[in-house]
Amino acid sequence: MTEQRQRPRRRGQGELEALVLSALGEADGPATAGWVQERLGGDLAYTTVITILTRLLAKGAVTRERAGRSFAWTPASDQAGLAAHRMRKVLDSEGDREAVLTSFVTGLGPDDERLLRELLGQSRNEGED
Repeated sequence: MTEQRQRPRRRGQGELEALVLSALGEADGPATAGWVQERLGGDLAYTTVITILTRLLAKGAVTRERAGRSFAWTPASDQAGLAAHRMRKVLDSEGDREAVLTSFVTGLGPDDERLLRELLGQSRNEGED
């Protein structure tokens, strides 16, 4: 009987970015890619961590500063901020913003709709100050 090799589970889109961003959020300050790799248990190759950090930099989710011959990375926003950025990007790429927003809002469940109404109300009240 031949043993079949089990392939590692393929991660979902954005899952690695979320993991790296979460690790950076746990750092006491700017962190190197090596520190992030170690924090994630060493399962990812160093080059993979660098690739993810570079993608996050392009999305505005992290910043970097020189640290010797390498870089130290800092989260520019949390996971919620990154998700909001992706949502704005999708909205900006569509021609009919009203149709997209209408479709989004009508697809919300009652709890999410209530929360959105509360947030919009708070936003209006802050604008009146």
